[in-house]
Amino acid sequence: MATASETSPAHPHTFTLAAALLLDSEGRALLVRKKGTHAFMQPGGKIEAGESALEAIVRELAEELTLDVAPDDFGYLGRFGAPAANEPGWLVDCEVFTLTTDAPVAAAAEIAEVRWFDPADTGDADIAPLTSEHVFPLYLASLTG
Repeated sequence: MATASETSPAHPHTFTLAAALLLDSEGRALLVRKKGTHAFMQPGGKIEAGESALEAIVRELAEELTLDVAPDDFGYLGRFGAPAANEPGWLVDCEVFTLTTDAPVAAAAEIAEVRWFDPADTGDADIAPLTSEHVFPLYLASLTG
């Protein structure tokens, strides 16, 4: 897998990321909105050099949400590509992990807002393509399949 400083050979403008489908015991999904942006997305971020995707998501959740979790707490949802929500012309190549927790979270670092959503009904919120096209549909299908 490429490090954060590398780009995909298929597309020169690709962010290599790790993200979490963070669920509470009621099945709601926590999404974040970064400062200066409008789209809600999974918490997560770029994978740093020498870091695995799992190590990156553990670090990112601590930095962005003050959430302390162990690598063994996660499940693996998959690897997905989608247009970047806030950077026109860029793509994301993202490994997505799952975590169910009712631990308190707080917006930190570059996060402006955290909000819990029903994955089946996000209302009129602007939801990132990775979430709306891949993560939520796959999660919802797993509930009925």
